[in-house]
Amino acid sequence: MKKIMLSVMLAVLAAASCSMTGNRQSGDSSAAETKTEQKMNTTDTNCTHVLISTSLGDIEVALYNNTPKHRDNFVKLVNDKYYDGVLFHRVIKDFMIQTGDPKSKNAAPGEMLGSGDPGYTIEAEIVYPEYFHKRGALAAARTGDNVNPERRSSGSQFYIVTGRKYTADMVSMMEERMNDQKRQQTFEALVAPRRKDVMKMRMAGDTAGLTKLQNELIELTEQEVAKNPVKFTQAQIDAYTTLGGAPHLDGQYTVFGEVVKGMEVVDKIECVETGQADRPVTDVKVITMKIVK
Repeated sequence: MKKIMLSVMLAVLAAASCSMTGNRQSGDSSAAETKTEQKMNTTDTNCTHVLISTSLGDIEVALYNNTPKHRDNFVKLVNDKYYDGVLFHRVIKDFMIQTGDPKSKNAAPGEMLGSGDPGYTIEAEIVYPEYFHKRGALAAARTGDNVNPERRSSGSQFYIVTGRKYTADMVSMMEERMNDQKRQQTFEALVAPRRKDVMKMRMAGDTAGLTKLQNELIELTEQEVAKNPVKFTQAQIDAYTTLGGAPHLDGQYTVFGEVVKGMEVVDKIECVETGQADRPVTDVKVITMKIVK
């Protein structure tokens, strides 16, 4: 732990005047295998269902009622025919398929996509751990934490998880890595308001002061993480070891629905040939979307 924190502290000090840039909307990437049909595991039996007709087949999704802002926005866009003609502009095998960029309609071959939206974002509705990134999960894309600390969702872009299957040991290791990541993020947040003091101590050669501060922040970090550590539920473990998914995204993006029919079409889309920026070489299009229930 102290090694991790020391390396982070040194990195923070070295980049004291720098900031992260970029605003690509999405989740991150992963890899691997497995294909099992999806079964809905929410207790909500009155979900709104949407049929997504694509150039490779039909996908039916159910929208959760516990994420009402995302549900209502999605329904509005579907009824407004907003999605008709958009492309699946980002496809990564064994991870996810993403669409919803209005700029993708009639986009030229090779054109960079992924920055389009309706001009607004949606307040995060991260109902975790009840809703997580199992295979077939429907989730909202968003810009990164560095420019979007509130984790607000894109007004239109969404992705469907394909992911990979994990062993129980791999899930446990993932849990440990996510807790380490949480420690680093917490530590960096604690260092940030103290950067001026840190720089003064560095300039003065106050090694003892730096060490004392580092140890204090490590202790504070451990206390904060211990209040709410990353711990997968049995439902998550069962899903990731049988269906698969993308657990590294859990708790960071709003999951607002899931596929109930047509997962084989999602599989077909994720296997298409892709080029620059993970855009399919041959366009995969949303022909139309409609409310069916």
